[in-house]
Amino acid sequence: MKTVLCCNDSLIGIFSALYDAWKLHLQGEVCTILIKGETNQELFCDYQEVIESSKKVRAIENMVKKNLGYLAFYDIYYAAHSFDQEKGNAIFSTLKAASKLKDSRKIMDHLSCEAVQKVFSLSKNVGNEAHSLIEFLRFRELNNQVLFATITPKNQVLTRIAPHFAERFPEENWLIYDQNHHLFALHEAKTDWRLLAETDMNDKALTNFSWEEEKYSQLWKEFTKTITIKERENKRCQRGHLPLKYRSHMTEFDSP
Repeated sequence: MKTVLCCNDSLIGIFSALYDAWKLHLQGEVCTILIKGETNQELFCDYQEVIESSKKVRAIENMVKKNLGYLAFYDIYYAAHSFDQEKGNAIFSTLKAASKLKDSRKIMDHLSCEAVQKVFSLSKNVGNEAHSLIEFLRFRELNNQVLFATITPKNQVLTRIAPHFAERFPEENWLIYDQNHHLFALHEAKTDWRLLAETDMNDKALTNFSWEEEKYSQLWKEFTKTITIKERENKRCQRGHLPLKYRSHMTEFDSP
């Protein structure tokens, strides 16, 4: 009977599931990984809930870095943050494929393997979205002088974009809210950033923007409106450089 490991859609959940799946694989058992919330269940399967553990996460990290190398680890790490519900099985199949190679560190070169190709594609997709959000993200100053921004990404990209802004604004207090995944990236001045769950935050404080912010936001909207040449508008070209999905939280596209 096939074992189906049910885990949360998070890094610790997926890596814990990979740990349990690899352990069962070494025992000769057949298993797959299912993200909780998926309704497609199979008959004649043993469904087990994954117990999350930081020990399991460290074990998988160490195993991948040691046997597959750091480049493969980063592809797997970012693929685990994808919105794709089959990412757990793709990563697990990649690990199994790597174990059959003479040089497991070359696993990501074997793009003829469907699982490897999927992991590579998911990692690239997460990276592309993170790169776009780094360019299009807009901070706004709250009354408490904290810089705040909201994003609505398909993938879980906070761990990819937070280090950039931690390096870019090391002496600022800032907060990035991932509205789709209900997570915050919090950075305190001159310290490292960390992830927080949505329930840990005060929602009202996040809507109180400073007077200076409101003033300069209005000036920025007026500026972008003034420099527009209506006769030269090319909306198709605009969408190519700035997709519609990124505009909802950009100051210049807010209603005046």
